[in-house]
Amino acid sequence: MAKRPSDRLLGMGAAITRRDFVQGAVLGAGALALPGLVGCSRRNVPLAQAMQDRMGYYPPTLTGLRGSHPGAFEAAHALRDGTAHAAPLDLGEQYDLVIVGGGISGLSAALLYRKERPDARILILENHDDFGGHAKRNEVAIDGTIRLLNGGTYSIESPKPFSAVADSVLREIGIDAPALALKTQKKDFYRSLGLTQGIFFDRETFGADHLAPGYRQRSWAEFLKGAPLSAAAKRDLERAEVGNTDYFVGLGAVAKKEKLLRMSYLSYLRDVVKVDPAVLALYQALTQGWWGVGIDAISALDAWGSEMPGFHGLRLPAGSIPGMGYTPAGFTDTGGSVFMHFPDGNASVARALVRKLVPAAVPGSTIEDLVTARVNYRQLDREDEPVRIRLNSIVLGVHHDEPTIERSRSVRIAYHRDGRVLEVRAKQCILACYNNIIPYLVPELPESQKAALREAIKTPLVYTSVALSNWRAFSELGVHSIYAPGSYHTTIRLNPTVDIGAYQSPRSPDEPNLLAMVRTPCKPGLTEHEQNKVGRAELLATPFEIFEREIRDQLRRMLSGTSFDPVKDIRAIIVNRWPHGYAPENNSLFDPDVAPGEEHYVRARARFGRIAIANSDAGAGAYTDVAIEQGHRAVYELLGA
Repeated sequence: MAKRPSDRLLGMGAAITRRDFVQGAVLGAGALALPGLVGCSRRNVPLAQAMQDRMGYYPPTLTGLRGSHPGAFEAAHALRDGTAHAAPLDLGEQYDLVIVGGGISGLSAALLYRKERPDARILILENHDDFGGHAKRNEVAIDGTIRLLNGGTYSIESPKPFSAVADSVLREIGIDAPALALKTQKKDFYRSLGLTQGIFFDRETFGADHLAPGYRQRSWAEFLKGAPLSAAAKRDLERAEVGNTDYFVGLGAVAKKEKLLRMSYLSYLRDVVKVDPAVLALYQALTQGWWGVGIDAISALDAWGSEMPGFHGLRLPAGSIPGMGYTPAGFTDTGGSVFMHFPDGNASVARALVRKLVPAAVPGSTIEDLVTARVNYRQLDREDEPVRIRLNSIVLGVHHDEPTIERSRSVRIAYHRDGRVLEVRAKQCILACYNNIIPYLVPELPESQKAALREAIKTPLVYTSVALSNWRAFSELGVHSIYAPGSYHTTIRLNPTVDIGAYQSPRSPDEPNLLAMVRTPCKPGLTEHEQNKVGRAELLATPFEIFEREIRDQLRRMLSGTSFDPVKDIRAIIVNRWPHGYAPENNSLFDPDVAPGEEHYVRARARFGRIAIANSDAGAGAYTDVAIEQGHRAVYELLGA
């Protein structure tokens, strides 16, 4: 067994921020109030000054453990576990609408509701310390230069034509995605420098550490020179990549697709294409970026629809069939939508929505100045504003004011903040949080609806941002991204080159840059959702120190032989963990066939009196246009009622 490097060699003692940041104290739902009380509510309830109202509050620049950060979920877990029993303190606040969840779905719902009812007063309650939900912004200053990267939702795109409803919302907040994409995206920049994609063969999986640059750009003989694969494995890899064999000769197109629909991609490669076990190991993590699980837990048809290796000879016409997953089905049927990536991902979409809802909070007026604007968080929750956004607020209960929902005239919303359980009232409520928590928030829901809500098991993800003082090592190796199937993070890539307004991406390898690393914890051999549960438990149990050590060691090994020094070159690490990440899509290997309209997500999102449900789970698609569409549906369900 190889000896693990010392902490000193990895730079574990280097002067970077590595704290697990907590806004306030991590307390149970029934905890006492925090000391230092400075204000009162309209019911004379003493309250501490909210974190977001304090000078210098600016979550995008925080490092360490982010995403679903400490303090963002503990009270919800107490509710789940039955240990949250404190009676709420009524703040005496009344709203037309309270939205639970300040992600893109919730923010869009607020915009659409105000459009129909301009005089409406709206409160948005968000459990995280920043708005945007999964659309998280990582902002790092390196030697005086600001660099941005997405800590969550990456881009405006869809495997199907982008929703017309979502497109109209984006245009209303100043985002013309097709036009912006043409002006801002520099997709070929790294390629213009001669940089390619590489594959890292790790010694634990393949017997030796080896980085092979030029995947699908060099000849196979040149690319695989020195790779720790047998001659047979190298031949099988090339055959899977460029072979032209139809393994289902004699079957029609639909019959071929139905056959692929019921077998895993692993089974197809192993039993049909018959590749070497080392090739299976190489491809194991190939599907994790889209599905969060490996090739053992997605169908071969979904892999075909995503243009993965092994299908060149099948000669299948485009088009999905019933049971095929949302992601590849969309690409197969339509070719997808426009692609637009902001430097901070879809955090810019969230910022644009907040600028429209609370103009004083986001300075500037154009989409070009939005990216570099510094949000004034103290303006988000002002009593004199029609829309208020209250951060660090974990909702614990949503109840109609009468036992009979038809007779109810309002909804009571209890939430945990700064060690207290507080309560506000609203005429209507939209739950723009994830489905699995809703049965605990609204225990009066019909049991059948609660069961449907619990079927939405989300995919755990880790999006890590690493600030580098320079990226010379990548230039020396000739790579801009690396696929590492056996490593802790399975993909790493240099920050995409995007120029917008005053924000300019680096051009020289001597300049600071951000590195994106992706980890999707899963357990091959289990069903998709069982793998999701195992991965979620792992994420919640992993401290930042373990992430940091794995990151430093992985980069040291991958970039071996270059000028890279993990002690000097790593300037900051941000680990965005998402235990509840991607919204679940249909998986033909494990999900039952159901009639249209009977899908669990359709049954789960039914309106319940004055409560509607909006989130990407409700549309079974982890895409921004799905989130916006579901916000639209929820708003008009309530207004129609």
